[in-house]
Amino acid sequence: MRTVAFVAPYFLDTTIRFVKAAGSLEGVRLFVLSKDSEKKLPPDVLRVVDGVIPVSDPFDARSILAGVLRVQKIAGRVDRLIGAMEELQVPLAKVRQELGLPGLAVETAKNFRDKGRMKTILQEAGLPCARHGRASSREDAIARAEEIGFPLVAKPPAGSGARSTYRIETRDALEGYLDRHPPSSRQEVLFEEFVRGDEHSFDSVFVGGKPVWYSISRYYPTPLEVLENPWIQWVVLLPRVVDTPEFDDIRDAAIAALKTLGLDTGLTHMEWFRREDGSLAISEVAARPPGAQFTTLISYAHDFDLYRAWARLVIFETFEAPARSFAAGAAYLRGQGSGSVVQVDGVERAAKELGSLVVESKLPAIGQPAASSYEGEGYVILRHPDTAVVAEGLKRLVQILRIELG
Repeated sequence: MRTVAFVAPYFLDTTIRFVKAAGSLEGVRLFVLSKDSEKKLPPDVLRVVDGVIPVSDPFDARSILAGVLRVQKIAGRVDRLIGAMEELQVPLAKVRQELGLPGLAVETAKNFRDKGRMKTILQEAGLPCARHGRASSREDAIARAEEIGFPLVAKPPAGSGARSTYRIETRDALEGYLDRHPPSSRQEVLFEEFVRGDEHSFDSVFVGGKPVWYSISRYYPTPLEVLENPWIQWVVLLPRVVDTPEFDDIRDAAIAALKTLGLDTGLTHMEWFRREDGSLAISEVAARPPGAQFTTLISYAHDFDLYRAWARLVIFETFEAPARSFAAGAAYLRGQGSGSVVQVDGVERAAKELGSLVVESKLPAIGQPAASSYEGEGYVILRHPDTAVVAEGLKRLVQILRIELG
């Protein structure tokens, strides 16, 4: 029996799925550290949880440590300390180091969390990534921008999910950005070359320093383009077959990058570009499960439960996945306009044309407030053995469904 402390800052839908997966594993005694009350957990999840420990700041290493010590008093020991969110990886690593627990090490966690540090490490290793530079003052920012060239992208060094990410086309636009977001030693800005090309992800699992599984997906269009254009409907496609020569270069580069960053055991999510000239550019990597329904998409493509597989990986250091037997894809439903959802059109037509392909959906409810991320107000997941069928279905889906805000 392994006693596991799972840090789940808030009981959001996806977080709850990971908690349930961990608690349902045989041989696991699970305690959850959270700022939310256990009353927010569904009854079927509470049945597999041995206790919910309140923590004042679930993103702070000292608060996490205090929570883990409480679990030790209750259970006698803690064997694993885990969490699925990117913002948790460094504080979790610090607490593991303090208590001598296995898992992602502090310096390795920093390599993944700080995207500027990550790109420097990859660049020094000769791996393909975008030109970049970080700035802690206005003067630094202007110098870095001139070195990189326009257009460029500005973002926080430890950002995630394309949040607070901006494309800057000109010097005047840069000046305006710096007026709104002045960099400082406490709040640096990371500038990157704006890479033109097709964006993909490379999700993978390492066990004991060796790659044991990977998945590739394609974004239509890039998340940054989606953020800049509220009218665009975003889709993600997971082809059924990914072990083809087309992806030989990214497989080699991604595995080399993960080894260079120090990954031993874990599930990672990498975003990368195929430039217009055919070359690669690794955008960034996170040492945690992918967001935006990717974990669910991969589960459908391989016909297994990646939530449980991740939990087994970080608790028992083992991973098994069946061969990919389906293509899968998600259409993220983004409302048109501003305000709250006032109308959802095309549902019956979409069900009639594409219902046989739908394996999961979450349609917006009337009155639901507009989402703050590129994931939108809802989603629909399609699956079929033929990649072309899924691709065409996604294209048709975003033509039929329309979410109006007002």
